Amino acid sequence: MKLLHVTPSYYPATYWGGPIWSTKAICDGIAQHPDFAVRVLTTDAAGPALRARVTAQPQPYPVHYARRVAGHAIAPGLLAGLARAVAWADVVHLTGTYSFPTLPTLACARALRKPLVWSPRGALQATQDWPDAPRRKQKQKFEKLAQMLRARDVVLHVTSDAEARQSVTRLGNIRTALIPNAVPVPPQTHRPNQPATRLLFLGRLHPKKGLDLLLDAMTRLPQAVTLDIYGTGEAAYVARIRAACGARIRLHGHADAAAKARAFASADLFVLPSHSENFGIAVAEALAHGVPVLTTSQTPWQRLDALGCGACVDLDRTDLAQEIARLLAQDLFAMGARGRAWMQREFAPSVMVDRFAQLYLDCTRPLARQVPA
Repeated sequence: MKLLHVTPSYYPATYWGGPIWSTKAICDGIAQHPDFAVRVLTTDAAGPALRARVTAQPQPYPVHYARRVAGHAIAPGLLAGLARAVAWADVVHLTGTYSFPTLPTLACARALRKPLVWSPRGALQATQDWPDAPRRKQKQKFEKLAQMLRARDVVLHVTSDAEARQSVTRLGNIRTALIPNAVPVPPQTHRPNQPATRLLFLGRLHPKKGLDLLLDAMTRLPQAVTLDIYGTGEAAYVARIRAACGARIRLHGHADAAAKARAFASADLFVLPSHSENFGIAVAEALAHGVPVLTTSQTPWQRLDALGCGACVDLDRTDLAQEIARLLAQDLFAMGARGRAWMQREFAPSVMVDRFAQLYLDCTRPLARQVPA
């Protein structure tokens, strides 16, 4: 089976955080499947600045990086090759929502009668769930146009029940397939027996992540507690975060794979006080490294409490500083071990790849498909 993945940006464009890694994990895994051939059509955008371009790295499948000329992912070369690429494919997988490739890909797949899987990567959920989401009216118009252009049998890939509910609210009648992101579980590392004082935040620096709440909590925590922040974002927002940093709060910028591993190895508690997450890959990564997690009820990680590997709190009813202090006094090593075992049981990459392979196969079966409108 021939699979075309269309996405506005692709590895190594890790500026945009978790979705880049998740998309690559899907393509890498499916490419190893003996019954699939994979191609990726994307742009060379590596960040918001036009000069930020990726340096292509060899992949075990063809990746075409069309040159971005404006905006986040406006690339005429992507459009020029889109119809030919879609015609080649048996199934098209579209990643992204409010971006340049979305509407043309939906329309092209419909015109050429190709089944399409669409991964919005939390954008629809964030627009619905987060009152401060920017350009809400423009996004609503975009969604209506997407509904007009797409075929009736498009399948919306979501990573949680919450994302499914919120996305369907935005788009109306559309079939969903729930496949969580995968996370590799690294070898267990030794953690020194010392007082728990080291907090970690890792992810895209954006207001919806709730970093302002975490910085406020730091002012009310004991002086021994430190916070390490890893990630990048828009320059003005990063400058605001940097201005709030002091001796106890360190802003490290982008973290590659090696830096992430070191960050998790040095952390006692991972904190993500987000206002909206469709999945939150950094939560899964922290758990896989044996680091307990504190996050919010606006993420799909409500099982943290029940499984004894962290806490998922309602920020309207919980004092973040008090909750951090409560968790730091717990047996974090045991909590981390339980979280790591959870990731091994339910979030192994092989499980995700098998579910996507089955989804793609189901999309091509005539009895399972509807004729495009």
